[in-house]
Amino acid sequence: MSKITTHVLDVVLGRPAAGVAIRLEQQTGANWLTIAQSSTDTDGRCRDLPDQARAGVYRLVFDTYTYLARDARRSIYPEVTVTFTCSDEMHYHLPLLLSDNGYTTYRGS
Repeated sequence: MSKITTHVLDVVLGRPAAGVAIRLEQQTGANWLTIAQSSTDTDGRCRDLPDQARAGVYRLVFDTYTYLARDARRSIYPEVTVTFTCSDEMHYHLPLLLSDNGYTTYRGS
């Protein structure tokens, strides 16, 4: 079983992105099953995703539209989806660096 975590940093404002809604989904055949829904805290971290993920293909879906719209900001990316394979008993930390018209993700520690 693996632990999946994430956090979001707003690189335009230079601070954690609080209140970003996040969905964790697992691929089941041709479909996606939502296994957790949460949002980032004041530190930009989502601390309550499952820590017992089985091997499989997952995706984190970040609602960037709602987050940016709170400050009258717009983006060409209404959501960001990060799809990844969880294949062993490791920690999968997948941060998102967000700006209004771009994003970066990587496997952290």
